[in-house]
Amino acid sequence: MLLFNWICIVVSFDFHLLMIPLIMSVLYVWAQFNKDTIVSFWFGTRFKAYYLPWVILAFNFIIGGSFMNELTGNLVGHLFFFLMFKYPMDLGGRSFLSTPEFLYRFFPNRRGGVSGFGAPPSRRPAAQDPAGGGGGGGGGRHNWGQGFRLGGE
Repeated sequence: MLLFNWICIVVSFDFHLLMIPLIMSVLYVWAQFNKDTIVSFWFGTRFKAYYLPWVILAFNFIIGGSFMNELTGNLVGHLFFFLMFKYPMDLGGRSFLSTPEFLYRFFPNRRGGVSGFGAPPSRRPAAQDPAGGGGGGGGGRHNWGQGFRLGGE
């Protein structure tokens, strides 16, 4: 996704390569997957996540900033979402985008559990306190003593 976004942003001649357009494109895809999630914006404004990329674009337009970076990010995010998910899954079309195979060697597609980055640590038995838990000198516990009260003599 990041490689596709970066290429589209470079092709659109927006040379803030990994800033606002990239963030907005990732936000756009997140918003498409979480359409019904309620998000909060400035001053406690609450609305569905589906509208968040467009609210940010409108907000930057209102405060006088350039909204072209946000617009570029939204368009690239829409293009990615359409080509990766909407067209192949919902409309039955051909899949134009796929993750390169070499990335699966570095980032496995499996979720949960341990996946090839070593073995889980062996479980150690709990230490037993031979002194009976009184805080004495045995069993790896420290005898802190009774201490002194602050401000007292």
